[in-house]
Amino acid sequence: MPAYALFIRDKLADPAEFKKYSEVVGETFKGFPAKILAAYGKQEKLEGTEPDGVVIVEFPDAASAHAWYESPAYQKAAEHRWKAASYNVVIVDGI
Repeated sequence: MPAYALFIRDKLADPAEFKKYSEVVGETFKGFPAKILAAYGKQEKLEGTEPDGVVIVEFPDAASAHAWYESPAYQKAAEHRWKAASYNVVIVDGI
């Protein structure tokens, strides 16, 4: 069953750190069966608090999503994201 990693950015605090993250995160997907479905595109809030940005990444299953997220390459890249902004990140199973 497919799974989706959702990155919901609440607030960007450090654009320079986010630029560093943006420059290295793409390489972290090499060797992982991931498909980026949305990344900081135009959004329309329908309910709740409007996020600052949203990314949706599709994986074949939750185990693959966890393997990528927990990989040393992504964890190193994520250090820049953690310094750059506050996020909610979830992995959700598809149907």
